[in-house]
Amino acid sequence: MNGILYGIGVGPGDPELMTLKAVRIIRENDLIALPGAVPQETFAYKIAVGAVPELAGKELIPVHMPMTYDKGEQARHHREGANIIESYLKKGKNVVYLTLGDPAVYSTFTYLQQIVEADGFRTQMVSGIPSFCAAAAASGMPLAIWNEQVHIVPAAHKLDGALPDTGTCVLMKSASKMKQVKELIKDSGRDAVMVENCGTKEERVYHHVDEIPDTAGYYALIIAKEAAHR
Repeated sequence: MNGILYGIGVGPGDPELMTLKAVRIIRENDLIALPGAVPQETFAYKIAVGAVPELAGKELIPVHMPMTYDKGEQARHHREGANIIESYLKKGKNVVYLTLGDPAVYSTFTYLQQIVEADGFRTQMVSGIPSFCAAAAASGMPLAIWNEQVHIVPAAHKLDGALPDTGTCVLMKSASKMKQVKELIKDSGRDAVMVENCGTKEERVYHHVDEIPDTAGYYALIIAKEAAHR
């Protein structure tokens, strides 16, 4: 019988925010895959080992998933990563793939899951706390009240348009285009908070759009709300 590929969300950065189920599955399995050439240097590993110290003694599988806009290059790396994982699944061994936040939200696991399932193997996702929920808690701001909508927006891909007229906008993947993203927020009539490095010792919260610097680290997330609802 083939093994199972687990996609485990390790949350946004604080090991204490990992779920009991995630911790249990990591402890029960010996093969841990991580999205990086050097597993111990990945953010997901550093989070998980804080909650599961015995992770340091397990077999770590590097799955190189470089960031690129080249669709052909992306597909090649996804296929290569799936091949590595499947080589273990065929031997009846489970593989636990660790990913930041939740595996269902902009996760590298999704690409591997689609390929592995198409090749006839079983997969299972284990939810983690998504970054925008943790950022809302860190800033003390509710994402939605009563009948408010919540829009999850990959900000770097939205710069040629406008934000929705109503509701809360969660702007992810915004760090590389922060100056333009701030203008997009102002044009929508919203104010915003930004949480950088949520759940880590380097966490920093900016409470208004004018406080947000024009440059930010990769792990920066913005929550933009209509002024009347802040």
